[in-house]
Amino acid sequence: MKYPNSLEKLIKCFEVFPGIGPKTAERLALFTVTKMTKENALSLALAIEEAIRVLGKCNICGSISEMDVCDICQDNTRDATLMIVENSKDVISFEKTEIFHGRYHVLGGLISPLSGVGPSDVRLANLRERVEKEKIQEIIVALSSTVSGEMTSLYIQKMFEDQAIPVYKIGYGLPVGADIEYADEITLRKALEGKRKI
Repeated sequence: MKYPNSLEKLIKCFEVFPGIGPKTAERLALFTVTKMTKENALSLALAIEEAIRVLGKCNICGSISEMDVCDICQDNTRDATLMIVENSKDVISFEKTEIFHGRYHVLGGLISPLSGVGPSDVRLANLRERVEKEKIQEIIVALSSTVSGEMTSLYIQKMFEDQAIPVYKIGYGLPVGADIEYADEITLRKALEGKRKI
């Protein structure tokens, strides 16, 4: 038996999520149309529509924001330390630790020649200019310890080797190959406390 077209379309929509295969997508779609109340299902649809319409990227740091400049970048009390992260989820993860009070720079990806991602494909072009403009005193590279993360960290270190700004890398606590977004707050706190110069 073939599902009605509208349900097939919904199943395909769920399949675009990472980690969601055809069976899980089918279960989620069926749950949405048979178990959820119409009000809840419509609220979900409206929340998705609103998020897509309202959310964008901060013009300064590149993190997800409802405004042109996010709350963190608008906060003049933040330290003159810049933490470089891969994505907005990493910003949220470090903010939850309440130990870092500096600013962020979201790359939106990592350098990976094998995947065809070069330095110009991530947000590195304006990094030096931003560091100078905001009078950054210290840079912390907080990227995953994968091959792409290490390659990107090395590239950033080379960008600033002719300047007097110290460049650190987060330390112990994060296992090799682990993604920052999946680390708990205590692990991130330990990693930040154990930063080392690169």
